[in-house]
Amino acid sequence: MTKKKPAKHSGDDVTAPVSTQTGSSIDTWWWLTHKGTTTSFLCISLFALLIRSAVSMYPYSGAGIPPKFGDFEAQRHWMEITTNLPVIDWYRNGTYNDLTYWGLDYPPLTAYQSYFHGIILRIFNPESVALFSSRGHESYLGKLLMRWTVLSSDAFIFFPAALFFVLVYHKNRIRSGKSEVAWHIAMILLNPCLILIDHGHFQYNCISLGLTVGAIAAVLCESEVLTCVLYSLALSHKQMSAYFAPAFFSHLLGKCLRRKNPIIAVLKLGVAVIVTFVIVWWPYLHSLDDFLMVLSRLAPFERGIYEDYVANFWCTTSILIKWKKLFTTPSLKTLSLAATVLASLPSMVQQILSPSNEGFLYGLLNSSMAFYLFSFQVHEKSILMPFLSATLLALKIPNHLNHLTYYALFSMFPLLCRDKLLLPYLTLSLLFTIIYHSPGNHHSIQKTKASFSSVSNFPGYVILLRTHFYVTLVLHVVYLTIQPPQKYPFIFEALIMILCFSYFIMFAFYTNYTQWTLSSHADKEKKHI
Repeated sequence: MTKKKPAKHSGDDVTAPVSTQTGSSIDTWWWLTHKGTTTSFLCISLFALLIRSAVSMYPYSGAGIPPKFGDFEAQRHWMEITTNLPVIDWYRNGTYNDLTYWGLDYPPLTAYQSYFHGIILRIFNPESVALFSSRGHESYLGKLLMRWTVLSSDAFIFFPAALFFVLVYHKNRIRSGKSEVAWHIAMILLNPCLILIDHGHFQYNCISLGLTVGAIAAVLCESEVLTCVLYSLALSHKQMSAYFAPAFFSHLLGKCLRRKNPIIAVLKLGVAVIVTFVIVWWPYLHSLDDFLMVLSRLAPFERGIYEDYVANFWCTTSILIKWKKLFTTPSLKTLSLAATVLASLPSMVQQILSPSNEGFLYGLLNSSMAFYLFSFQVHEKSILMPFLSATLLALKIPNHLNHLTYYALFSMFPLLCRDKLLLPYLTLSLLFTIIYHSPGNHHSIQKTKASFSSVSNFPGYVILLRTHFYVTLVLHVVYLTIQPPQKYPFIFEALIMILCFSYFIMFAFYTNYTQWTLSSHADKEKKHI
């Protein structure tokens, strides 16, 4: 009897043999997937860069609105400050650095990134970063160069990290069809929320999120020291990366506790974290005052527990409970910290008791959603953190990813309208819908249909989702066409906030429940085998 040779898997092709897929899927995706994962990734990457370039041709935050403009001017101003002042003065209020005018309020790695990009701007367009005189600079060349800095950051940091994740993730899966892999890549690289915020509104979230994705991929390939270095860099770029901290901490601790020498394992990771932070923060470690000065810029407690109309617990419930009037800022800091820890705790406990790669990915989603819902001073853009985690789990929760994408986009709808990004918002929503329903998702939906059905069996769940959807459609039209009453000028924003929060809280309950059931499912599968 002739033995069949097992299929070979190279670093370039981590997918299952073509014969495992349906005919329709092969015919539709053959042109993209027949040469392997890396080739598929490069093709989708080029398309993703094209979409980003198209969005970058639209307005940005604060375009032409003096005196402070918006996030675009903030990023440009940081380039101005870092290229003209000594490192020690970047966070210090003074004659040449007025902190009330877009003072640096992110960790040092963001400052270094601003310096690097500022050097590029100074070479090609010196007046765009000239000290004082460049405030509000909006020349065509200056804007073009600024947009290119974001595109290059995406191409050199976020995209390679995404490729690293995809190769590791699908190598570890029992079977990954080529169409599934291509669809998964598209879900990560064509993340509509990230594209709209970074290339429309204007920010550099792709850097911190890229470092985070790299750290996640390092976890999946069991490179814990690399994980600590990359995640420490992400934290040193944007403090919002702390949204993922409970998941990283609990998963790594759970694995260390199962080692032969757990104390040594923990110490090794601790040294990696400390060394990375010391290198990044070195200019500000010579003086306690300098170190505390930078830290004080990273925690804007004076702004209050929330701003604008963000779809989290504090802002939504403030309609009934006037948190800012009833409690002092220190009290609200304590309350929000306690609520965030409690919301993160179930996910953390599960990973400490039973660490696994899939559980870790759910942990990232649950901890980032807990921070978004309950932490202090959350912005609409913070939904990028849990949404990134959801795209990494796209093949596990395809049905829920569809709903989450819709509500994540809708939660930012008023912000994007203010930035005059309505057309990119609608276009990217349509593009996501088309890609989501492409053949690569067919298998994922079939695999998860049973779990989705169990959730749908809860009384009124499907009716609630459908009602939500129709109400949001009406709200889109109402927001664009009807003036709110003078007595309640932000009533439409409040309604959007309530609808999105109600979905986010349901989604958080579902994903926490799913994470806790992973170990029981694994036990059942072992018994079945």
